[in-house]
Amino acid sequence: QVQLVESGGGLVQAGGSLRLSCAASGRTFSRYIMGWFRQAPGKEREFVAAISGSSGRTIYADSVKGRFTISRDNAKNTVYLQMNSLKSEDTAVYYCAAGDPPYYSWSKSSNYDYWGQGTQVTVSS
Repeated sequence: QVQLVESGGGLVQAGGSLRLSCAASGRTFSRYIMGWFRQAPGKEREFVAAISGSSGRTIYADSVKGRFTISRDNAKNTVYLQMNSLKSEDTAVYYCAAGDPPYYSWSKSSNYDYWGQGTQVTVSS
């Protein structure tokens, strides 16, 4: 069982930056693929980024590539999402997730077993 708690959301102006954190419980954090997803009002949850257990591999949605960076610190059981050059369309509730999906399906939310409660990110234009 893994419990995930996100933090770091808030209100920021367009062009600004935020760093989200997701703290995980449990002693097997390093074995999980960690993902970030987001859901805007009236829209379906969408993939943002994911990272392998060893941090050796990362993938990003095209919409955030070059602006967002996912990283993790296994010693602290924490995964991060650094978000730069934020746009109004980045406004959403951001969720972190843990699972063990194969690489080709890291972007599918249904392949993750554990989810945090979400943190709101609002970008004002």
